Amino acid sequence: MKLTPLQKRAERKARNQSGLDMNLVALIDIFTILIFFLMSSTGIEVLTNARAVKLPISTAEKAPRQTIVVAVSDTDIVVDGRKVASVAEAIALQDDLIPGLKAELDLLASRQVVGADKDGSSKAVTIMGDKALPYSLLRKVMYTSARANFTEIAFAVQRKT
Repeated sequence: MKLTPLQKRAERKARNQSGLDMNLVALIDIFTILIFFLMSSTGIEVLTNARAVKLPISTAEKAPRQTIVVAVSDTDIVVDGRKVASVAEAIALQDDLIPGLKAELDLLASRQVVGADKDGSSKAVTIMGDKALPYSLLRKVMYTSARANFTEIAFAVQRKT
């Protein structure tokens, strides 16, 4: 049996209509991933702040760089989330060098060049010190960082709003 052109067109239309189901869940997933990617790559860098550390307020405008973070609370000295010394022990030391902090910074420096210049000679560390800490403790942390060959030392502050 031979079909007329009108019948052929009607048959093609009926065959193609069943394949028009769109999966909106897949499209929503794609847009969610796209939005997440755009939000995470905007260039805003925020240091994670330990709840125990109350940063001083400043009018600093310079954005933080990705470096090793030394958080000094009223009880502990923590390097990138790992406790390396207690504040009481560090204050009690007669010398300015904090052995646990120096060992951890030496270990991190040997693994990778963090915050290095193009020639690889300079390393950076950011100190998140509680605003109520004595200067003598912060001086010891800075001295220990310098002894571990971290020549660029920055302090994390809270931006004044």
